Amino acid sequence: MKLSTPLSYFGNPRETADQVVALEKAGLDQLWVAEPYGFDAVSLLGYLAAKTETVELGSGILNIYSRTPGALLQTAAGLDNVSGGRAIFGLGASGPQVIEGFHGVAYDKPLGRTREIVDILRRGLRGERLVNDGIYQLPLPAGQGTGLGKPLKLLNRPERADVPIWLASLGQKNVELTAEIADGWLPILFHPEKAGQVWGDAIAAGNAKRSADLGRMETAAGGLLAVTESAEERRAYLDQVRPMYALYVGGMGARGKNFYNDLACEYGYEEAAAKIQDLYLDGHKRDAEAYVPLEWLEAGNLVGPASFVQERIAAFAEAGVTSLQVTPASGTDAVAAIGQVKEWLPSA
Repeated sequence: MKLSTPLSYFGNPRETADQVVALEKAGLDQLWVAEPYGFDAVSLLGYLAAKTETVELGSGILNIYSRTPGALLQTAAGLDNVSGGRAIFGLGASGPQVIEGFHGVAYDKPLGRTREIVDILRRGLRGERLVNDGIYQLPLPAGQGTGLGKPLKLLNRPERADVPIWLASLGQKNVELTAEIADGWLPILFHPEKAGQVWGDAIAAGNAKRSADLGRMETAAGGLLAVTESAEERRAYLDQVRPMYALYVGGMGARGKNFYNDLACEYGYEEAAAKIQDLYLDGHKRDAEAYVPLEWLEAGNLVGPASFVQERIAAFAEAGVTSLQVTPASGTDAVAAIGQVKEWLPSA
């Protein structure tokens, strides 16, 4: 099991990025940089590539709508080059609020687009010319544009022809596609004990169609990290993640169109999910936070005595997680926490 952490995209990410060198020395294996609708992830990943030596650098995630397949190919190859072959290319469909609201692009055909983009990326990284006849037309066919387009390939030789491509997905069809074509999976709000009942069939269906050339699908998941013997501190640390859970379950989408609310229901938290969404959308965010099930918080995060944190690590490993993604709690020593947890991870 590898150890990873997401880079906070709130405030000034550069200040957080400056701590990565110390985390790398403490044993961090992977770093993920998000790109919702704040600073772009690519600039920070390039900055981090110059400051680090061994940590893998993942986009977690770039959406599939706001860049063309050609631009995504350039980015994957470019990041892998400047990092010396340490890039992980995380992609996802994001959601209608961001895609249509921030980027002004129609949120359509997420499964078809994802499949085609992954295929185009892999062919492009192998040095093939970009030709595609599907949702994406490469080059544009006769009658569209000037008619002067022709198949092109990357001018530069990629660092690796097999840059790992990971997908963020939650819905059944999306997870099935991920298990079929992706090198890795990026779920969110992961509950180890309930993951199998929610996604087990989808993963099995995807694995049945998976190429042997891809090997085993990797999975990165985890949560807040704080090792403490104090019950009072434990409650306070878990309260730190209530706003995030409430935001996703209650505010990331509209009624009837919220993937994270759907996930909460699939976990068996239907009543709480409905209350959280109603309160959040009505402007009562703090009240919504109080309805996030404590059971979910305790299971999906690594907060408590050392023995409990070790139990949680084992639960994530049992659920198929190959990269434990931890966020050291505010008010704790992040470097020390990373070093401590690194010693507890199961080895191959």
